[in-house]
Amino acid sequence: MMENGAEQLILLLVSLVANVFSAFAGGGAGLLQFPALIFLGLPFGVALATHKVASVALGVGATLRHLREKSLEWKFSLFILATGLPGVIVGAAFILDVPDALARLALGVLTIGIGLYSFFNRQLGLTHAPIHRTRHGYVVGGLGLFVVGVLNGSLTSGTGLFCTLWLVRWFGLDYRRAVAYTLVLVGLFWNGAGAVTLGILGEIRWSWLPALLVGSLAGGYLGAHWSIIKGNLWIKRSFEIITLLVGLKLIF
Repeated sequence: MMENGAEQLILLLVSLVANVFSAFAGGGAGLLQFPALIFLGLPFGVALATHKVASVALGVGATLRHLREKSLEWKFSLFILATGLPGVIVGAAFILDVPDALARLALGVLTIGIGLYSFFNRQLGLTHAPIHRTRHGYVVGGLGLFVVGVLNGSLTSGTGLFCTLWLVRWFGLDYRRAVAYTLVLVGLFWNGAGAVTLGILGEIRWSWLPALLVGSLAGGYLGAHWSIIKGNLWIKRSFEIITLLVGLKLIF
């Protein structure tokens, strides 16, 4: 097992890069960080729990930057938490009956699909035009967030991307606002609930967390800062690239 400074530095760099991209595009930190933990010697379950804990720092870093912009509606934020958190706990606590290989293949195809959907809808997410703020709209939207929460609790890569696109497509947010909600609420609270559940049920490699937490915190802040100053078109393109990469990773 790794304890020396060089290996801790590798953890720090991997975490920093993964979380900068994730904070900019609205998800996908698991694309680099989670496989790296397995490659460096952790069993799957330990790597998943450790990754979830480290991902909470991504939400902290992004929150510190996005709160300065005051772009979050607190009532809408509570709605996202109330509908998504139960799904996260369900996903983290129970093993799905679907075989792992089939689940990853299906998720990979779906992830690539949402990236292509965004790419071919040229104006999607470029303007902020809230829709479906009715009782029916909130019911359907809440069910969608619950399903995304289940995926977030049980799988490792790219589930934040689903939340970002769902907020853009169903509720009419632009990418900048959707990414802000995803990073603050999914990154901080959803991942926090998943981390606590997995920590109770499994094992966390605590000696690896300092480097991962520093990288996640710094990466979350930097990625959030760049997403704010670059604007919707840059975020949209980054989102589409990250979804393609995450989807290919899940399939292959």
